[in-house]
Amino acid sequence: MKIEGKLFAWGCAFYLLIALVYGVWSKDETGIVLLIFTGGLAFLIAFFVLHTSKKVYPRPEDMKDALQEDADIDYGFYSPHSWWPLPVAACAALVAFGFVYAAWIVVAGAVLLILSLIGFVFEYYRGDYSH
Repeated sequence: MKIEGKLFAWGCAFYLLIALVYGVWSKDETGIVLLIFTGGLAFLIAFFVLHTSKKVYPRPEDMKDALQEDADIDYGFYSPHSWWPLPVAACAALVAFGFVYAAWIVVAGAVLLILSLIGFVFEYYRGDYSH
């Protein structure tokens, strides 16, 4: 976890430096405040991750002499051939499109989104791949 903490600490320093440079050149208060807040959020994550890394056991990613076999084998199951993310994304886009143009498009998109989510979640409970 030390690598991730150092990455966010460098991000914090980068955003605060950019806020300083941006403040000198642009005189735009909104941008300066947003860059300072971004640096602050990066600091919060860096502090939490670095503080937590002292309390947990070292992961293989944190050890210099770690081997490939030391890593966790099971990262989960990800479907390699699923087409369901495509209709889920299309229906989510339809809902967002409906917020711009008409309420009936939101309703139709939400119904289709629920149906496509059901298909996505229960993909491996029916057909050739059911367990």
